[in-house]
Amino acid sequence: MVYVLLGTGFEETEAITPIDLMRRAGIPVMTVGINGKTIYGGHNIGVEADITIGQMDLTELEMLVLPGGLGGVASIKASTEAMDAIRFAFENGKWIAAICAAPTILASLGITDGRRATCYPGCEAEMGSAIMLSDAACTFDGRIITGTSAGCAVPFGLSLIAALKGQQASDAVARQIVIR
Repeated sequence: MVYVLLGTGFEETEAITPIDLMRRAGIPVMTVGINGKTIYGGHNIGVEADITIGQMDLTELEMLVLPGGLGGVASIKASTEAMDAIRFAFENGKWIAAICAAPTILASLGITDGRRATCYPGCEAEMGSAIMLSDAACTFDGRIITGTSAGCAVPFGLSLIAALKGQQASDAVARQIVIR
């Protein structure tokens, strides 16, 4: 199961685009509301989460996705359950994907130390000892995937598919949505 953490103020494009792409690829995805069931993103778009954070079953976790947006990042950092889920994913060799400002959450936990990563321009100072690839739309390092921004949500989403189902599945979805 892929869980996408949604906290108040999340960046809508960085959440919805990867969710849509993964579901097109047949990947089971559930949205997880940190601050309740209906979560409002940074642009005041309300999303009805599939479950709340207390309903997440970490024994089914395959990947944890962290959208950016400064409010969403603050919501994740303020949630003990969300931070514990991130630690669990890392300690148990699960995929962790973070985009925009969300890689700074991973850095605050030491997860990106010595790893290749990218983040929203201007957040690099919060990335600790990560090896920053500022020109990359997204990066892989082991089971950690980081993305740059809302403008990189499609390549980020396609990289999540490649991680979970292989490059052929990712390429098939890219053809379906007519990437040019």
